[in-house]
Amino acid sequence: MSSTAATAAMSGVWGRTEQQDFRSRVRGALLGGAIGDALGAAVDSLSLDEIRDGHGEAGVVDLVPAYGRRGAITANTQLTLFTVDGLIRAQVRRDTGAWHPPTDVHRAYLRWAATQHDWGPDERRAEDGWLARQEWLYVRRSPTRECLGALKEPVMGTLEAPHNPASRDAVGVVRAAPFGLLVGWEPPLVFQLAAECAAQTHGHPVSCLAAGAFAVLVHGLARGEGLDAAVEGALVQLAARPGHQWVSDALRGALGAVRQGTPSPERVAALGDGRTPEGVLAVAVYCALVGEDVGHGLRLAVNHGGASAATGAVCGALLGAMHGETALPAGWVVEVEGRGAVLEVADDFVMEMTQGASLHVPGAGVPGWLERYPRA
Repeated sequence: MSSTAATAAMSGVWGRTEQQDFRSRVRGALLGGAIGDALGAAVDSLSLDEIRDGHGEAGVVDLVPAYGRRGAITANTQLTLFTVDGLIRAQVRRDTGAWHPPTDVHRAYLRWAATQHDWGPDERRAEDGWLARQEWLYVRRSPTRECLGALKEPVMGTLEAPHNPASRDAVGVVRAAPFGLLVGWEPPLVFQLAAECAAQTHGHPVSCLAAGAFAVLVHGLARGEGLDAAVEGALVQLAARPGHQWVSDALRGALGAVRQGTPSPERVAALGDGRTPEGVLAVAVYCALVGEDVGHGLRLAVNHGGASAATGAVCGALLGAMHGETALPAGWVVEVEGRGAVLEVADDFVMEMTQGASLHVPGAGVPGWLERYPRA
């Protein structure tokens, strides 16, 4: 997709080609993230030696069982889906004059938190919308204690008063891909929104900056840029923010590693911890840059001693946004958990961003749409 998608988004006039290409990239980013998450789920807490002991010298090369099934996703993908839900709800509520996307995303995270302690959907809560009524989401897939704790707090975390400011964790980063799909927004606003929403649960400055950088990377790719150019764009946004060196240096390290020889797990490990926000981002960017195809890039992204599900999810979102859904390995697409819901969320996001004005004009909205995404 060329930059005409951004032009279409800002003008409100979408041609058929622009809509189709945009949908392919949105589907690619969300489904690619879910696949990467699932690929790394079974080895998320293992060292490289342990991965090789269990799966051979090449490590994980295919989906393997986690949480009792092949293709199982983790809390990373659950939270990403609810991020999209929150962004759609923000657009729907904008017609009423209520326009504060961080609040709508936070409300979506509260709906996700309910899936982590309720037995199943409460059909009496019509304001929950359709996503919170998906029974398959009512399972715990290794959510962090900090994330669950922050969402019990009576006040939403902000950049000025973040929750868990000492938690240098990648959870706020992994769920930030959807912010980058707001192709009609300018990069500084995309960065700011992702950082603000990271602070709701993981407010360490590096976590917030890495979330903003990841969102800007996806934003550049969704607008049709190459990954090298998207990284440069993220570095520009980072440079204007205090304390950016950790994340900026990690991204530069990923770029530099591309020129250091044949990709390998050892080169991935040399990029850093693979568990910190900046380490997860560096590993994902490097693997997306050097991967011969989507499958190769994702295998590189999960075979290391870091947070394999997180690096897989971030790398998958980058590759999916860059190449579109048809580049994703068909076998993994078929087996990834929740594929139907992921694609449904993706298509709803595209529908809202390209044709939202016809779905919820005040006083003349489409009832079915407002049942899926209530203004309440």
